[in-house]
Amino acid sequence: MWRYIVKRVGHALFVMWLVATTVFFGLRAIPGGPVRTMLGQEATPEAVARLRAELGLDRPLGVQYVDFLTDLLTLELGRSITSSERVITIVADAAPKTFSIAAVGVALGLAVAIPAGVIGATRRNEPADYAATIAAFLGISMPAFFVGILLAILFGVYLNWLPIVGYTPISEGVVPWFKSIVLPSIAVGLPYAAGVTRMMRSSLIETLNEGYMRTAVAKGVGSRVRLYKHALQNALIPVVTVAGIQLALVLGGSVTVELVFSIQGLGRVLVNSILERNYPVTQIAILLISGVFVFMNLIVDIAYTAIDPRIRIGGEGA
Repeated sequence: MWRYIVKRVGHALFVMWLVATTVFFGLRAIPGGPVRTMLGQEATPEAVARLRAELGLDRPLGVQYVDFLTDLLTLELGRSITSSERVITIVADAAPKTFSIAAVGVALGLAVAIPAGVIGATRRNEPADYAATIAAFLGISMPAFFVGILLAILFGVYLNWLPIVGYTPISEGVVPWFKSIVLPSIAVGLPYAAGVTRMMRSSLIETLNEGYMRTAVAKGVGSRVRLYKHALQNALIPVVTVAGIQLALVLGGSVTVELVFSIQGLGRVLVNSILERNYPVTQIAILLISGVFVFMNLIVDIAYTAIDPRIRIGGEGA
């Protein structure tokens, strides 16, 4: 088990190095740069050269790359080019907002998706199945920002139940914090729930039609035992894969949802830093988001071994 985990962790670290390298050279391959963005197109060559030297952008690219990796390893993330604020301060302020929305959105999505998928699979062609299927298609077809606008109009404007602007830190109280993120979380969680629901339903239907399930019926095994002890565990393997991969929907949707609810989260920080050619902030923001994806895939790989130990055996032999 530990050998399998160490191997997957090694793969994850290698992927993060590839991401860091791609981000570093990719940003510098984009035409323009932070100096022109800060000084404008009318700046003199002398002013441009002077600012490039101050920012360290006149050094050889290889030297900059080595310094970048060294700073990452020592957690010296540098300062914003445009504001001179420490990058770690900018990210530390923005990340909790985005990750709070994403975490609550995923929790709400799974809380809805798993039961809905089970109901749809066990009550095929019944009203409950039709309702779950229609809701899933609606959730997939509506982007997160549109759901956010509808929720803001209904619960914030008409009913005046929840705030629709800004973010309240959890340090000011769990209830105010939850109220400030519940609408954006639902907005990103509904499309996520829709995708997981469809996969849960189709995977469970396929499992229930397997030969060993028919054998269990012939032996008189109770329906609840068949469902929860045998079928559900096997059906969860592709669901776990989709649930992990579709985390991209949650983080991607949070960028536009943050705009709808005026939350200065990681998505808005990333967009603004890209527009400003702010290399240090952009690099760390992308690495942090990529790290979440890589970490989630690592968790999914480890979860496989808990659901089905045969995967661990196969992985160790590979």
